[in-house]
Amino acid sequence: MLKNNKRKDTMKDFVKMLLAVMAGMLIFSVIWVIMMFSFIGSIAALSSSDTPVIAKEGVLNMDLSNIVLSEQEQPFNFNGMFSKGTQPTSVGIWNAVQAVKMAAADPGIRFIYLRPDGISGGIAEIEEFRKALADFRLSGKAIVAFTENPSNASYYLASVADKVYVTGSKGGMNTLIGLSSQMYFLKDILDRLGVNMQLIRHGKYKSAGEMYIKSQISPENYEQNKVMISSIWNSWASQIATSRGIELSKFNELIDNLELNEPQDFVKYGLADDVLTREQRAQKLCTLYMTEDINAISFIPFEDYVAVKTTTPKFSTNQIAVIYADGEIVDGREVENVAGDRFAEIIASVREDDMVKAVVLRVSSPGGSVLASDKIRKELQLLKEKKPLIASYGNYAASGGYWISAGCDYIFSDATTLTGSIGVFSLIPDFGKTVKELAHVNVTSINSNKHSDMYSGMRALDKDEIAYQQKSVEHIYDEFTGIVAEGRDLRKTYVDSIAQGRVWTGADAIKIGLVDEIGGLEAALLKAANTVDGSESLDNFYIASYPAAQTTWEALLATFQGQSTPVIFAGTPLEAVEKAFRNVSTAQSGKAYARMENEYVIR
Repeated sequence: MLKNNKRKDTMKDFVKMLLAVMAGMLIFSVIWVIMMFSFIGSIAALSSSDTPVIAKEGVLNMDLSNIVLSEQEQPFNFNGMFSKGTQPTSVGIWNAVQAVKMAAADPGIRFIYLRPDGISGGIAEIEEFRKALADFRLSGKAIVAFTENPSNASYYLASVADKVYVTGSKGGMNTLIGLSSQMYFLKDILDRLGVNMQLIRHGKYKSAGEMYIKSQISPENYEQNKVMISSIWNSWASQIATSRGIELSKFNELIDNLELNEPQDFVKYGLADDVLTREQRAQKLCTLYMTEDINAISFIPFEDYVAVKTTTPKFSTNQIAVIYADGEIVDGREVENVAGDRFAEIIASVREDDMVKAVVLRVSSPGGSVLASDKIRKELQLLKEKKPLIASYGNYAASGGYWISAGCDYIFSDATTLTGSIGVFSLIPDFGKTVKELAHVNVTSINSNKHSDMYSGMRALDKDEIAYQQKSVEHIYDEFTGIVAEGRDLRKTYVDSIAQGRVWTGADAIKIGLVDEIGGLEAALLKAANTVDGSESLDNFYIASYPAAQTTWEALLATFQGQSTPVIFAGTPLEAVEKAFRNVSTAQSGKAYARMENEYVIR
């Protein structure tokens, strides 16, 4: 009896302990959820704080290391919270340009103090921002630039200023040395791994996929990249030389001979006006502001000025919609790129909106899925039947990016935009040898039909399958050149001669009929307004942006859902190689792509 009572007591103790643990876990879970929601709410509140208060009068302080010039404003970067330093503010190029224009007319802004070091942004965005600064000077107000570490991009912006000053401190680094692009070829390492990449393409310049099947660059690919890089550099270098009043040949000579070593060299050769210490710089700013005390000057951060001046636009039933096709063109409804189904719905809704009188399609895309590109193009054609449709090209409008926009009524491009790339490719990886010889795994395919396993990734295509893939690629290329010929009112044979997958800069594309005019987003919007009612300004129009930028909550949700995969080798020469390996996916085997091979960042 005593033994049974002990057993009962032991069981009771066990049950009590189990219930206590369960209750503890429940309480902990509730507390954790509450804390997480509080934390996320705090982040959301932090990122959507009240509009900053700025001084009524002062100097517009453009410290470009504090901003990122982008196509549209981006939401709060949750991951950036945990990185070192202050997270830069995303500023859309349209708002940036408008803020500079407002500053020119604002009697409270005495001049601009430009610090371009650390500029982040795409090639075209930097080009459009520089033009806005050049227009600012037409107001009669000055721009004073100061640089410690001049780079290609930062000096390109600095050179627009009335005065350019360089640091008197030692240790600054000059990377104003011209443009360079490194291309990686993976055939040797793929051969070692036993991976056989089968590339089916049309276009002798269509280099997308070439990195997987060659050990070095093809002559055609080298030619197009050399011409492209030279065109971009010539565009920037010409503007720099003109702004500084020196010959272009002399400027290139300085770069080629590495003459710009010390800060004094910039002054010696006319690229800067003086070498200044911190105290001398403060004195220059005081003199221009007409004060003796630097503390009497209110320095208004540019990002705050943008937030105050551009966040409350007047609403109007006369609207021009800007549809931002920014990113890779992909299938489905993905938020972070130009997803075919999602964008088709957005375009359809804009078409049916009676308040929208005209549309500007802002393209900054290297292309991607042919299927998604054609869905978007067909919706745009329906929209064009009802409303004027003007294209504005940003950093890229290549391949699929050109596919969707070739039929627009008028096309604007920046001089440094990369466009064209009218070609098609399909990539089929074969991992059979890798699996057998490295992993020592044997694979047996059991098929219902003769070619059922052609996209399995476990064997090479036979000659009939290669012919089948090639026929598909040829059909799509023929369709692509037809779309361009019709949209641009060109002969199809001519389009074929300038196509072949070749990438052109905007400066060259205008010469061959792929674009109509060199100009940025503002020029495209003015064209749209003029097409609607002859307006010479945008005063009577509300500019509506599509798709709407992600809210903070949406960005946080995307972060927790892991939509963005971190790049392990980001910022190193191996970053491009890592991305190339990630792009090898059997799930996409045989899919047709209209995409440019590389994306370029100017530093």
